[in-house]
Amino acid sequence: MKRFPAYVGLLSLVSCSGVIGESAPVSDTPDTPSPTNGEAGGATGGMPSVACAGVSPSPGPSPLRRLNRREYNNTVRDLLGDATEPANTFPLEERVLGFDNNADLLTASSALIGQYNQAAEQIAARAVSSTNYASLVPCNPVTAGEDACARSFISTFGRRAFRRPMTVTADETAPYVAVYLKGREGADFKSGIQLVIRAMLQSPKFLYRLELSPAGAPAEVSAVGSFELACRLSYFLWGSMPDEPLFTAAESGRLRTKEGVAEQARRLLRDPRARAAVTAFHRQWLLIDRLDSVGKIASVFPGYGPEFLPLFENETKAFLDHVMWSGDGKVDTLLLAPFTFANKKLADFYGLLGPAGAGFEKVAVNPAQRAGVLTQGGLLSILAKSNQASPVRRGLFVREQMFCGEVPPPPDDANVVVPEPSKTATTRERFAQHTVSPACGGCHRLLDTLGFGFENFNGVGQWRTTENAKTIDASGEVVGTDVPGPFRGVADLAQKMARSSEVKSCVLSQWFRYAHGRAETAADGCTVEALRRQFAASGYDVRELLVALTQTDAFLYRKVGS
Repeated sequence: MKRFPAYVGLLSLVSCSGVIGESAPVSDTPDTPSPTNGEAGGATGGMPSVACAGVSPSPGPSPLRRLNRREYNNTVRDLLGDATEPANTFPLEERVLGFDNNADLLTASSALIGQYNQAAEQIAARAVSSTNYASLVPCNPVTAGEDACARSFISTFGRRAFRRPMTVTADETAPYVAVYLKGREGADFKSGIQLVIRAMLQSPKFLYRLELSPAGAPAEVSAVGSFELACRLSYFLWGSMPDEPLFTAAESGRLRTKEGVAEQARRLLRDPRARAAVTAFHRQWLLIDRLDSVGKIASVFPGYGPEFLPLFENETKAFLDHVMWSGDGKVDTLLLAPFTFANKKLADFYGLLGPAGAGFEKVAVNPAQRAGVLTQGGLLSILAKSNQASPVRRGLFVREQMFCGEVPPPPDDANVVVPEPSKTATTRERFAQHTVSPACGGCHRLLDTLGFGFENFNGVGQWRTTENAKTIDASGEVVGTDVPGPFRGVADLAQKMARSSEVKSCVLSQWFRYAHGRAETAADGCTVEALRRQFAASGYDVRELLVALTQTDAFLYRKVGS
């Protein structure tokens, strides 16, 4: 194979104008679905109550979205059969509102552009030398003619790489024909195809989820075109490009109705790729992706070692998979389930009666001690220090991740030094100063009073009844929510959270932010209101929430120019 140096001007040859000012492809405009209407109702996720019946669609912003690392890896896998996960070497995305897919921060630095070039070169080289090559090229260059076959490849591969048909009327294929001919010079057909793949993988049309307004679109709000809607579905529910049935649904017009969109959403949720996407959400929302950075002082936690970190992760993943796909999918079960998943090593560590082998199985827990995801070792270890439990971290997690509350940063003159472990005092006694200090008391009353309810769990998730020969006091108080009042222990706290409409609304908000790569805005009021009612009607089944998200103004419409 001929090896090409970095091709200076490659992106300019295939045109970067797709981001700004590119001639828009002729995109079908869906029959206008009914806007997400509903009666006025209570606020959700901080939204004001809104009167929605009969109003025009109000989709909120539709920002340009670049593929993040996970989406890049998945797209390359589904496009070319390349499972090497090349984006793992790209810079980590910055988190906003807990997620790594926020559109505003997914910019492209010069360093990242260089990595795109390097990754594209390597991916293209693997593609033409792999066993998948024959399935990529839709013709035989010997019998069909090399140039004709190359044009056919550009059209068929481009449709998949750019997630929409190539625009013949704008002669979109011509630049790629030129790239093919450049690669073919003094080499062979495969070399030309390799350079085309490399060029397409660096195009904004591949790297970004472009949503170009169709011809004749209204001045302010437009229904999302079928191919763009197919991408919204697949990247939300799979974190990857559409498959062929979804492309076909877009081409046939089956995505022009809300019913057609819901049908495809349910089909995508039955695919294993949906499990991976839901796992990616939970890893970020529940902070489980921070397990790799957890370190503990062995002398403080006898019997614990770093070999428990993958066990903790397997526990939470198996638990969430069971609830979402084998169980009832409900928020209450996430919070209250009287079971977890463990193997013998982890069950013995927790003091549970569990399986005899290394495989993970469903294990009953004492419902007076443990309940749902909040009492699993991975989360409890993340929300602790290397040498002690942390009521502040645990209370902050509940406040921010589960109630979607905002906690202001400490004042400049606040003493933020964590109390050192003591051989005589309990954690509660050492942290009590937070709540009585005039400078700290306001915020820490919101946090520590929640975190103290976790005191029966040490810094690696083991149950304890005493600390330094003193009886544990796991009483706490929920302040500033719709379920105020005292509680004792995490199991009791979980019961209060299960009764909270704010917790249910927070779960809704977390999924909205993940789906759209942005926060809710005032323009999303009717969307959020409709979701709130539908979520409640389903008994707070998260699987039904995912389908409902695809039926909203925010999903089906876009603001032109946003």
